[in-house]
This record gives sequence, structure tokens and C-alpha cells, in this order.
Amino acid sequence: MVQTRRTFIKSAAVAGLTLSAVRPVAAGDDTRYVVNTDGSGVKSNVEDAGYAVQHELGGNVYLVVGSSDDRSDLENVNGVGKVSRDVNLEFEKPEKDHENTTTDDELYPYQWDKQVTDVSEAHDTATGEGARLAIIDTGIDVDHPDLQANVDADAGRLFKFGDVTHDETDVYGHGTHVAGIAAASDDGTTGIVGTAPDAELVSLRVFYYADYDDDGEEELFTTVGDILTAIDYAASIDADAANMSIGTPPLPPQVNGGGIRGAYERVVRSATQRGTVVVASAGNSSADLQHEGYFTTPNSISGAMSISATGPNDERVFYSNYGTNEIDVGAPGGGYETLEKTLSEDTEWPYPTNLVLSSVPPDIYGAYYAYFAGTSMAAPQVTGTVGLVRSQSPDASTEKVEQAIRDGAEGVNGQSSADLGAGRLNADQALDFGGL
Repeated sequence: MVQTRRTFIKSAAVAGLTLSAVRPVAAGDDTRYVVNTDGSGVKSNVEDAGYAVQHELGGNVYLVVGSSDDRSDLENVNGVGKVSRDVNLEFEKPEKDHENTTTDDELYPYQWDKQVTDVSEAHDTATGEGARLAIIDTGIDVDHPDLQANVDADAGRLFKFGDVTHDETDVYGHGTHVAGIAAASDDGTTGIVGTAPDAELVSLRVFYYADYDDDGEEELFTTVGDILTAIDYAASIDADAANMSIGTPPLPPQVNGGGIRGAYERVVRSATQRGTVVVASAGNSSADLQHEGYFTTPNSISGAMSISATGPNDERVFYSNYGTNEIDVGAPGGGYETLEKTLSEDTEWPYPTNLVLSSVPPDIYGAYYAYFAGTSMAAPQVTGTVGLVRSQSPDASTEKVEQAIRDGAEGVNGQSSADLGAGRLNADQALDFGGL
């Protein structure tokens, strides 16, 4: 088959959980709102106005359910700031592909991503023991042989229409792949190796199937409110990092004026103040986020680490977003600078081996491992490194952990490269700066 950019993105599973707004979230005859508040006593004021507070999130953000007839009634409540309707977000799914490997294979030789980031050398100092990594995604396969030793199944949660229940099941496979990159266990003989192989993994699932169009076909959805609730929950369980391999397409500057971005900033700031490093993929739109006011969420949110994707040669890959002051570090996401080079067999890592190999649910993929590419694969490389640094220095602040990762990065001068921020991630060197 002739590989075009579109077919590559499908067949190679360039993954970023790209989200597109669908419609406001309804709760029966009512609507759910994301509300920024200030001051004390606001909850009772909101309730007195006839609205129900579904969740109180860090940073004085409420998820509120009430009448959709006149939003101004809610906006006029004393102590209420900007109000936005919560929106459903559809997951634009890549097609599934897999690598014909079994759990009897030793796969580290195929993990160029761990080799270029000096993960093996880092494990001489730290392996992530004692660290907790939350994966905000499609779930985690808790029975996968490379993950079952590290996943805390009891701590897993599903965030669905404002409800929080116990359900860590992976409904697509993306979250399992991300989890393996961050913290697949290492028995030394079989399977893959994660960046922090002794860290604890917690699945915070925000995706679920629903038939919103009433056409008899269910699609994967989430809501902004559910994502915000998951970030807040990650901080509440003392997660050292919250991985968000989730992203919107580039958004125009006029969207900045709404309450959604402000709510993200408040919730992320609250999480980082409580010790949780929020790590987000930069997105797969090949977009320059520096110019014309465009931005993506959640990676463009102040306080979140924004991670671009690199290939085996440490260059930014063709699909990754970029922009000065928009990227903290680059990390292996798979592919090369061009689509043609990515698909070539005449490189050190010929296609598909220049993508990132990790775990997937065998009941979904018919295999235990798959090659994916995307900034989704880059973010958990950094999340795992957070686990290593926190394993070494449990009391390090989020700011010091993030700075250790930036200081340990390599390949650029300074820390403001449009492509790679402070440079390409080096897990071992991050520990040189993380031993506070």
C-alpha cells in the first residue's frame, strides 16, 4: 500500500488522543457548567440560586449542574467568575496495528527510546520505587504481564459525566501503551522495560463509549469536566505525576477568553502545588504554537510540562507541535523529521521499528505489544523520569523535579528551543540534578 501522511497516521497509530468538541454536556434537562469562583461561601450562593455543585476542584473550580435557559443567573451569583458550558470531547481514534511478538521475547533491544534516554544507566541509581504515576487516559490492562506487578487496580477510577466509580479497564489500548512506556516492570529476561519499572501505576480513565448522536453507534467520548476532575483526583491521591497524553487541535486566540482555559490553569496549579507534576503531550498537528496566538490544551496551560516528540536521531519528528516557550523538553515519540524518512527501510531504525514499542491489551489487539508513534508516547517518557527523580528525592517540589528534567536534557543550548525546549530527555542526567 502507498503510504500517505493520512494512512501513516492511521496504520502507525500516531496517537495523541486528539479531542474535538461535540456539544455541551447535558444532565437530563439541565446543563453542566465549568465555573471559576473566588472567595468563600460561593458554594452556598450557587446552591441558593438553584444550581447543584457536582464537584469542588482545587483552584476554586466547580462543576455545576443547572438550568440551561439563562446562564446569566449563574454568572450573576456572588463569588462566581467566568462560566463555560462543559463540552463533550470525541476521541479521534487511530486504527489499530500490532507487532507479532510474545511475552517470551526480550524486547529491550527494540526499545531505542530507552536506549537514547539512558534509562538502563538511570536504573543504577533509581527505578521508581515508592513513586506513584497516574495515567489519565483510556484505562490500563491490569492483567498485562508487563504491568500487573505495578498497577494498583483498587486505586483505578472512571470519571464519567461527573460520576467517579471504580473501573480501570482499558477500553481502547492507548492507556496501556502509555503505561508501559512510563513504568512497565523489568524482570530482566522478557517483555519491555518502562522508564520507572518499580513505580506504581494508577489508571484514571476519562474515556467511555456513548451514543451521543442517537444513531445507534457508540463512540469514545470524555468531557472537559471529567478531565479536570481526574487531574484534581491525581493530586488528592498524592500522585507524583499525572500523565496526560491528551490534546486538542490548535485553538484560536479568541478561545482564551472563556472559562475553560482559566479552569485548566487553576486546577493544574492546584495539583502542582500539592506535589503532582502534570505532564502533557504537545500534540500531533505539526503546528507552530508560538505565533498567531494559537494554543492547545492541556499542554499550553501554565504549570503543565509540554512534551514534543523526537525520533531515534534526536530530531523533532514531522507530526509534533512545537514553538518557543511552548515546549519544556522533547522525548522519544517515534518517527523521523519527514514522513518519507519515517517509512524508509534505509535508516538505522527502519519502519516500523523507529516507532515506540510498548504494551497493549491482547484482547483488543490480538498481541501483547504494538508500535505507536505520537507525542502521546513522548509524554510518558517524562512521566517515568518524574518517578525516577521522586524515587531518589521523595520530598522534591514539583518545581525542582521539573527543573531537574530540564537541566538533564541534552542536545540544545539553553532551554528555549522551539523544537525541544531544554533539549531531548535524558533520564540518567535528570538524576544528576535530582539528587537535591
